[in-house]
Amino acid sequence: MHVSRTGLTPVKGGRHTTLPAVDLSREGPVGDRVFCLVDRDRGRVLRTVENPSLLRTSARWDGEVLTATLPTGTATGVPEPTGETVKVDYWGRVAALDVVDGPWAAAWSQHLGREVTLARAVRPGEVVYGAPVSLVTTSTLAEVERRGAGTVDDAQLRATFTLDTGEHPAHVEDTWVGRRLALGDAEVEVRGRTPRCAVVDLDPDTGVPRSRVLRVLGGYRRHEGEVVLGVDAVVVRPGRVETGAPAVVERG
Repeated sequence: MHVSRTGLTPVKGGRHTTLPAVDLSREGPVGDRVFCLVDRDRGRVLRTVENPSLLRTSARWDGEVLTATLPTGTATGVPEPTGETVKVDYWGRVAALDVVDGPWAAAWSQHLGREVTLARAVRPGEVVYGAPVSLVTTSTLAEVERRGAGTVDDAQLRATFTLDTGEHPAHVEDTWVGRRLALGDAEVEVRGRTPRCAVVDLDPDTGVPRSRVLRVLGGYRRHEGEVVLGVDAVVVRPGRVETGAPAVVERG
């Protein structure tokens, strides 16, 4: 097995960008979901499933400069904390976020047609649903397509890593729960299956519905009341994971 795709998004909800490599720290992928957009009127983090046009926007973050690319233009600069911390809803739990100053809130507000605020997570993982690292496999995606979901781009699943599993059976990743997986220089421990929502049916670049993944999964992939696909994991050994790196599961 090997890593066939790596990716992340610095701004929660935006386009999941394919990268040549991802660095894993103890907290998770470096630069992943550092920022998010806040709907102050509703007191919560913006949800992609309710705002699919977010997928038409992308961001780059080098640890200092944040550059956002939107259909209306580019906003770039160094995010400066305003000193304001807000506590808002993130899928049923409270997330603490530091509001930042700069051109991004205005740019996204114009794109979305309503006012939003850009904020930075106070702690890593503040706006991450589940464990910080997510994994999907090519054998599983092929099975979902075979069952009638239509063409599925692995970027639709927004996983940190897609693993080319060759001739392994579909959903082989389910057998990795509780086990460790070496990925390039890093190692992760698989924690559990990943719950899914309607975002998996959206085109990863436009937000336009393009497949029937959720409906297909709902017919045969339920775990503890949720539709699931892929697994999530925590980092046990930090390191760099490049596209093409070997993926080795510890012996069970």
